[in-house]
Order: sequence, then C-alpha cells, then structure tokens
Amino acid sequence: MALSKQPYRGTRDFFPIQMRQREFIFEQITKTAHNFCFESYDGPLLEEVDLYLAKSGEELINEQIYSFVDRGDRKVAIRPEMTPTLARMVAQIHREFPKPIRWFSIPNLMRYEKPQKGRLREHWQFNADIFGAEKNLGECEILKLIVSILKSFGANQNHFEILLNDRRIVEVIFKSKLQIDTGTQYKIYKIIDKAKKVSADALDKMLSEYLQGDKKDFFLEYLNLKSFNEISLFIKKYKLEDETQDFLSFVSLLKSWDLETYCLYDPTIVRGLDYYTGIVFEVFDKNPENRRALCGGGAYDNLLQIFNEDPLPGVGVGMGDVTLTDFLLGHKFIPEIIQPPFDLLVAYMNQTAQLKALEWTDHCRKLNLNVELLLGEARPKKAFSYAEKKGHKGVLLIGENELDQTELVIKNLKLRTEKKFTLKSLDELKGFLCNQ
Repeated sequence: MALSKQPYRGTRDFFPIQMRQREFIFEQITKTAHNFCFESYDGPLLEEVDLYLAKSGEELINEQIYSFVDRGDRKVAIRPEMTPTLARMVAQIHREFPKPIRWFSIPNLMRYEKPQKGRLREHWQFNADIFGAEKNLGECEILKLIVSILKSFGANQNHFEILLNDRRIVEVIFKSKLQIDTGTQYKIYKIIDKAKKVSADALDKMLSEYLQGDKKDFFLEYLNLKSFNEISLFIKKYKLEDETQDFLSFVSLLKSWDLETYCLYDPTIVRGLDYYTGIVFEVFDKNPENRRALCGGGAYDNLLQIFNEDPLPGVGVGMGDVTLTDFLLGHKFIPEIIQPPFDLLVAYMNQTAQLKALEWTDHCRKLNLNVELLLGEARPKKAFSYAEKKGHKGVLLIGENELDQTELVIKNLKLRTEKKFTLKSLDELKGFLCNQ
C-alpha cells in the first residue's frame, strides 16, 4: 500500500511560504511581549498525565488528550496545554524569583479534536502569564498586552472585542442565591457555555433540569445581562456588593488603562478549565464571516497548590495560531506576499570564477547579509531567473571578465539599477539593496 503524502489529520505541513507567514506572526507577537518585558520560557513536549489530571478540565483529559505508557511504565501525554507545565516550573522558583513574574511562550500543542475551521489537532499557542501582581493589575496588564499585539498588526476596536466575566460572581450566585451542590454547578457551567449557541427555548429546557421557579427566573435574568452597567445594577439589586467588590474595582480600572473601548460584560463567558478563580475573558473577531474567539484566559489563585505551595495570584492568556491567522487574513493584516529575507545571489559562470564567488559570498555573510551562493555554473539568464523566483534583492554574477577586477557590479532586481562595489565598500550594500 502506498504511503499517503498528506499530513496526519488535523495537522499541517508548513512549506516555505506558509512558514514565512508563521514567522511573521510569531516575530510580531514576540516583539510585543518583549516590549512588555515578558521573558520567554519553554518546557518538555511530554508530561506525566497526573499533571493534567490535577488541574485540567474533564473534557480535556477524557476526550482530547494524546496519552500512552512509555517504556518505563509511566503514563505520559503530549502536552495539550501549557499552563500545568508553567505551574510546575513556577513552583520550583517562585520563592526566590522577583515578582511579578512575567513569562511567555509559543509552544506546539496537540489535542484530539474534530478538525474544523479555526480548530486543528495540532497548533501553536501564544501563552503569557503573570504571577504575583497586585490585585486586578495583572489582569489589566494581560488585557493590555493582547490589545497591543492585535493593534501591532493593524487591528482596532472595529475588528475585535473582549468579552469578560468574573467566576467569583458565578460562584456567589451558585452558592448564595441558588444554593446548589458542586456537581450541579459543574453541569450548569456547561449550560452557560452553550447559552449563546442555542435558542431561548432550548436554554430554558436545559436549565429546567436543575433549576425551577424563581431560581430559574433569577438565573435567566443574570444570563441576559449585557453591559457593565447592567451587572452593576444587578449586584446592587441582589445585595452582592461585598462578594463582588474586586470585580467592581476591576471595572473601574478599565477606563484608566485605556481598555474600556475594547471590553464588554458577558455573563456567558466562564471558560471551561477548572483552575480559573476570578476574571475570565475571550477575545472575539468582529468579522461576521469569522465570528469566533481568537483567544481566552483569566485569573487563577490556586494553581500552585497541586505542588503543596501556598496560593500565588496568577493570570494568563492563550492565543492559538490557527484562529489568529484566520483573523489576520480575514482583515487583510498579513501581506499577501511575504518575501523571504534573501539579500543577494552570488553566481559564477565558469569553474575558474568559483573561488572568487565564494570569497565575495563569505565577505557579505560576515556583514550579516543573507547571501546564497548558486551551486554550480550558471549563465546570466539562469542566474537572474533563479534569483527572481527565490526573492533575492540583488545579484552578483562573476565570470572570466571579473576575475582580475577589484570592483564588481551588483544589480538591484527591484529597481533594475546597478552599482560597483569593492570588498571594502560592501558595508554599503545593505542600503543599496534595501532601497526599493
């Protein structure tokens, strides 16, 4: 049976043009993260399954994880998310590390999901987390980071919005007003997550399995809230100020942090992972043809407790490359053609010119120019055709006539101009080639 030339379902091949697009995106993200003084980190591709059992959602463990038993009889998994690895690493060093800790990574992740638009089994995910910040300030900084990343590509409030909620509000409603047990709370969390995806009748029917009468009416009233003003009035109406003071303080910060224009209150944002304990959010594309979440995250206080460490406030975000790429392409924020970073093609027309071609290639590379030596003899037509197809900015062609010359002609392919250079004047070559 012939082997398939296609990648494993739900994964991708990155040919050079797709790889340049990916590098363009990752470089912009990394630049912005460094601008906010986040440090990069990474961890192993494999972790013991127990790490995910301790802090990940049931759906992730039971349905989406790639796991196996290794030769040492240990049950391990290809990482489906980065936060448990991050928690394990922070637990090792947080006592000695200056706080707040600001780390980011762009790990490769695997989840066994049904491939569809915006979702694959393998993806890369930008993760940024802050540990040990003062209350509400880490949350604002993470949101500011996400806004800045999207703005760096050219986006503004017309292209995306941040929908956010507070898990503490939901917990207060569950315990103080609805008085339901933990098992029922988990089931209602699942219903909340589906609230926007089903009809009003279907939502009423799902809630009726667990809530009746006044309790159901109260909860539906909560789910219909649509602004920060409405949730503030709801909190006052039901005298929940004491339990929600942190959230109200957070809302007051959004304006001073220049985040108010991007953020909306949405009671259906609860996030599926179990470790969130405070503010949770999702960033949505406003493009009607791609109305989906680009990224999400939230605050957590107890993540390190699985390692018997004291609580350490944390907040993080995860943004997958698949949804981000769809967003950027949909709004035309990625150049249609991303040229490879090639500066110069050096070609020789006969074997006697090879050593001189190699000498000039070495000198150019020492000046941090990206230079390709065309391997093998080449006539002018072949050399120039190859250079244009590969995306080189310029061409240096060496033949018999150039062997005894100290000045050689380099041609700018975009401008169709040429200039003579010596080995000593090559430091001017970058400016000549980039003058396009």
